[in-house]
Amino acid sequence: MRNPIHYRRPAAGTQPEHLFPRYASTVKRAPTQPLVMLPQTETELTAPVFGYGELKRGDHDLTRQHAGDPMGERIIVSGRVLDENSRPVPDTLVEIWQANAAGRYPHRVDQHDAPTDPNFTGCGRVLTDKRGNYRFVTIRPGEYPWRNHYNAWRPAHIHFSLFGQAFVQRLVTQMYFPGDPLLDEDPMYNCVPDERARRRLVSSLDWETTVPEFALGYRFDIVLRGPEETPMENRKR
Repeated sequence: MRNPIHYRRPAAGTQPEHLFPRYASTVKRAPTQPLVMLPQTETELTAPVFGYGELKRGDHDLTRQHAGDPMGERIIVSGRVLDENSRPVPDTLVEIWQANAAGRYPHRVDQHDAPTDPNFTGCGRVLTDKRGNYRFVTIRPGEYPWRNHYNAWRPAHIHFSLFGQAFVQRLVTQMYFPGDPLLDEDPMYNCVPDERARRRLVSSLDWETTVPEFALGYRFDIVLRGPEETPMENRKR
């Protein structure tokens, strides 16, 4: 059995606040008492993950999962998963999920008055290679209302989930698009206290991965820890 690697606490200011009143649901769910940090035993540090066996060829291309083409603008989203020393993290299961081009999820709870897309499920997965690279082909998601406050709209975004080498090493974050004017008004984005950390949630237009006459490329690198750590939705301090 490999030697367990103990988790490190995130750098100060890099992660969202548990209580951010502008993000209304945090008022109800934020802890009212100091967090209790559980000990890290071999079970937490070395237990098996799930999902690798279900990875299928083509899972990375969300535009080819159905009989027809999905509506909307094709994009390529790629990047690297890195540690705090900029070293690649291979064999990490990266999953994404997102709304369709009209800003609607294929879920019964989503009753947004926008069209569904029978050719777009909005979910994909891939393993990082030896250099920590991942790549998805998908559709640029649409904005949607979310009733957090009057006339509240979520910026276009893609949800990311990353699984490491143990069951409890799942991290969740969101990727946004450059130049989106809704970012300044979005409580989820702005609940990250440090401005530099917030900017790490915004992808960059990437000409190297843009395919001529096919799709624009966006780069989104994910840093798992350290002062340049990507803000995550489920980090505990």
